[in-house]
Amino acid sequence: MNGEAKITASHRSRIAIIYVRQSTMVQVRDHAESTTRQYALAGEAERLGWPAEAVEVIDTDLGVSGRYGSDRGGFRDVVARVCLGEVGAVFGLEVSRFARSSAEFTRLLELARLTDTLVIDVDGVYDLADFNDRLLLGLKGSMSEAELHLLFGRLQGAKRAAAARGELRLPLPVGYEYDADRSIVMDADEQVRQAVADVFAEFIRTGSAYGVVQAFTGRKFPLRAYGGVWAGQLRWGKLTHGRVLGVLSNPAYAGAYAYGQHRLVRTVRPDGTVKTASRVLPRDQWQVLIHDHHEGYLTWQQYLDIEAKLAGNRTNAGARPPREGPPLCQGIISCGHCGHRVGTRYQGRTQVAYYDCMGHRDAARSQRCRSVAASTIDTVLAQLLLSTLTSEQIDLTLDAAEQVQQRHTRAHRAADLALQRAQYEADLAERAFAQVEPENRLVARTLETRWEAKLTALADAKTALAAALDARPPLPDRDRLQRLAADLPRLWDHPATSAKDRKRLLRTVISDVTIRSEHDSDQIRVGVRWHTGATEEITATRRQPDRTPAGAVELARRLGGVLSDEQLAETLNAQGFRTGKGHQFDIKAVRWIRHAFKIRAPRTQCLHDGEITIKQAAARLGITGDAIYHWIWLGQVPARRDPSGRWCILWTAEVEAVYREKVTGSVHLKPSTPLIPAGGAV
Repeated sequence: MNGEAKITASHRSRIAIIYVRQSTMVQVRDHAESTTRQYALAGEAERLGWPAEAVEVIDTDLGVSGRYGSDRGGFRDVVARVCLGEVGAVFGLEVSRFARSSAEFTRLLELARLTDTLVIDVDGVYDLADFNDRLLLGLKGSMSEAELHLLFGRLQGAKRAAAARGELRLPLPVGYEYDADRSIVMDADEQVRQAVADVFAEFIRTGSAYGVVQAFTGRKFPLRAYGGVWAGQLRWGKLTHGRVLGVLSNPAYAGAYAYGQHRLVRTVRPDGTVKTASRVLPRDQWQVLIHDHHEGYLTWQQYLDIEAKLAGNRTNAGARPPREGPPLCQGIISCGHCGHRVGTRYQGRTQVAYYDCMGHRDAARSQRCRSVAASTIDTVLAQLLLSTLTSEQIDLTLDAAEQVQQRHTRAHRAADLALQRAQYEADLAERAFAQVEPENRLVARTLETRWEAKLTALADAKTALAAALDARPPLPDRDRLQRLAADLPRLWDHPATSAKDRKRLLRTVISDVTIRSEHDSDQIRVGVRWHTGATEEITATRRQPDRTPAGAVELARRLGGVLSDEQLAETLNAQGFRTGKGHQFDIKAVRWIRHAFKIRAPRTQCLHDGEITIKQAAARLGITGDAIYHWIWLGQVPARRDPSGRWCILWTAEVEAVYREKVTGSVHLKPSTPLIPAGGAV
């Protein structure tokens, strides 16, 4: 090895580092000879005078690119050891193994110069204190970086050229495979094809990726592995939400060949490390997109519809997709007083839905922000929707749509004529160029320039025609739409129509809703903004709560103290009174009136001998009556109710023992008086 004389005892007294690196795991797996040669440098270090225990191999960067030193833990370790002056020499197969970046490589060389560290590769020994060696290594580092740039440019250019023809072989999503002619065909496994088709069918049915996951509960989904030990194998596993999104957003399932959908973005963290992330590009920035390249599981229009549906489901982006709950305006309603969104809450055993202002979350809720029953708002909105989507309104809408379509048709015809003229002029320029004498270069160059200009104009005309065709809106079937509008009220009220379907229909024409409550009034002002930009205001009236008639309450006050619950119910029904819900009075309704309006029942004695009241039992036990009521409601102690609704206890020795055991076993009850013996006087 050239330059062995540069190695001194000072260098041999420090450690020698063997830096081993391969750019990718494919190279580690398939290019084993290069890795073996790098490990063999340890023997070369021993031959040059370093003892075996002073030779360290750093190989933590196997499979890591050398473009960014901050991403390589092994390279950072080498630099740190050199800075500490612990290293006498750094061995590498060639300088490109240290770094593919001139900045990283120059930094290592500068540190090696300051700490008197040698750099050794298969070409020789380099002392960085020597200007010639420093110049030579700098030149080799620059050539290495230039080599990487040239190789990368050639490889990427070849890939882009093959991709532009749709011939670049890319990893295919599950459900596709390459045939013997290198063409993309559907998977030969019928089970795989059916599983992929079911994903799209379930999404069309449920309208959400989570709905697809739920539909595949207990069912597995295929995965075609690429790379690693499972390369080419078909594996089955659980269908996750991420995998569903990957399938639904892949244009390959629509028969399209796409290339360049992502872009690598690198950012520098505060600690100096480089973070690499993949960012999805908009469709107009994809490098290659070829429609009808192969057989698809769905059409391109279906793919666009799914893409729009997924965008409408992203709540983190501000979308408010319809949910399963009954409130129609859930997610699109806001408060007209504080400006916050209005949420939905459910109350009571029957889970009655209410719209409630969310301004209290940041203390922005005003005194006029009030909750309102969802049915109050939904009823008037449903009436507004059904009164708007009539046959007359559909006729006006379709007439306006036909006028718009006619304008697009005229624009399309104009673009078509412009394309024909551009094609004629390009052909004319081509014929003129072909007729000129090759020796007459002055004229030939002029005609060639003119021909190229006509070809550019032809390409622009084709682009304009394609844009005009894409912008042409489809016109719905008038008769079918008329029949749907006429049948809409029946469909809206049909029991089979789900709340989600009603929400979807509502949101098709209504953008958002705003509510404002009038001060000291039951009137609610409802502002509606249509998707056309038009606004409308309607009024809703709060539903009054079900109240017991005042006459029934007055009669219960007069007779409640002398009539039992059953007798009072018969009297109220005989007088023609009904409950707040319009039903006849029964014992339960009478007891509710007694509880709500504090009406006492008649003070009757217990009917049977040996029975006492709860008050008497509490006195015997030295506790309050609330505890006995609690035990009775839980069914833990015996008791009965007489016709007046009072509780009576048959006070026998066995019953008394049960009550005394409850008192003794309670950690909360402390009898205020000594327990009265069984059979004692109260």
